[in-house]
Amino acid sequence: MSLRRAFAAACLVFVAGEVVLRLYWIAGGRWGYTACERTDLGDHPAGGCGAEQVVTVPFGAGWGALGLCVALAVVIAYADRWKPAVTWVAAAILLILAFPLHLLFEVPAGVAGHPTDWRDIGGRVALLAGGIAFAGLADAVGPPRGPAPTEFRQAPGWARHWAYVAVALPIVGWAVPHGLWVLGVPFGISEQELRGADGDLSTATGVAITVVPPLAGLLVLGLVQRWGQRFPRWVPGLGGRRVPRLLAVLPAGTVAITLVTYGVLSFGVFAGQVLDGEQSWAQVRAGWATVATLLVFLGWGVAVGVTTAGYVVATGRPVDG
Repeated sequence: MSLRRAFAAACLVFVAGEVVLRLYWIAGGRWGYTACERTDLGDHPAGGCGAEQVVTVPFGAGWGALGLCVALAVVIAYADRWKPAVTWVAAAILLILAFPLHLLFEVPAGVAGHPTDWRDIGGRVALLAGGIAFAGLADAVGPPRGPAPTEFRQAPGWARHWAYVAVALPIVGWAVPHGLWVLGVPFGISEQELRGADGDLSTATGVAITVVPPLAGLLVLGLVQRWGQRFPRWVPGLGGRRVPRLLAVLPAGTVAITLVTYGVLSFGVFAGQVLDGEQSWAQVRAGWATVATLLVFLGWGVAVGVTTAGYVVATGRPVDG
């Protein structure tokens, strides 16, 4: 089976599964459905926060999602005729809806025993898989390229600079303040907010949330280093082999989209709370570190995105002519 057919089949499986699930919800079934965004329903997150009490599924989760599935099916059918940009847009929409950054925090918290909405996580994982499948299809139907370069290609200087920014931001802007909070130091937040966080998270969960993002950020260096284009020789079975381009571009692109989306949406919510009077400027000054974190996410996403663009430039393959 060709790569194009394999990705098209994966996209079809994803769309068909979503259609069946959404029709099931519209018909009254509630398996896999979550109502945790409706806080007035109560109940435990693991039980979908009272999903069984929902009489009518919201438009976005029902008919709206079905409409999106129809559009995605059309994209699959005409992927070869349309420009790859259309399929890339479909992939980006799914990745934004999946919001993978949510998984980065919620999964470790759930494993550590913190009450977690596993239905929501399952749905996000499915959307993430669908987004990756559509990205693979977009790459497969793109213009033909010649043989992949066999030698290491240095990334542009601007990409290397942004890679260092992408590594530094989660350390300075995330790990440092969160590490202090885990240690009980109210750095940039009020004592009350710190006590609330301690009550919601165990020490193990706090450490995981603090350490995982900067460790993941180190992987960005692979986009500008030799080991990002060719597996190190000590890797069993893969040592010395070329790193598939999509293996680097898809995760990095997904993370960049997610971080930027999270930063923009979260800052929008924050601005709305300030304008509506839900938060006073005194509260903002007392909790300036939480606001700064939103800007860290935005800057981190931009840095990862620019570095990924540099990797694409460095590993580009010329068209046979």
